[in-house]
Amino acid sequence: MSEKCPNCLSVRIGKNNYGKKTAGVVGASAGTYGGYAAATAGAKAGAALGIVGGPVGATVGGIGGAVIGALLGGATGASAGVILGDVLDDRVLDNYRCLDCGYAFSVDPDSSDDTR
Repeated sequence: MSEKCPNCLSVRIGKNNYGKKTAGVVGASAGTYGGYAAATAGAKAGAALGIVGGPVGATVGGIGGAVIGALLGGATGASAGVILGDVLDDRVLDNYRCLDCGYAFSVDPDSSDDTR
């Protein structure tokens, strides 16, 4: 890591990642709710059509669809939240913290010394 503390010039730097953690949790919660709501609507339609297979088939299919929809929605929401949080950490928040003096700072993403 090439970052140095602007306060004490130490190279012992840590990352806070507050944006990534917070946005990941919010995204997972929103995605789970959205996935559950969509799966519930699909389960109702599936249960109405699946009544031909009997009440047990309609119930199992409806519950399974709702659970799978919630899990997939949660995973998708968490992924989107982590990506958004990563951008927030890099562009907005003071994501770096000096492990020697405790100073919090951000690094200009345009001034990276990437030689690719």
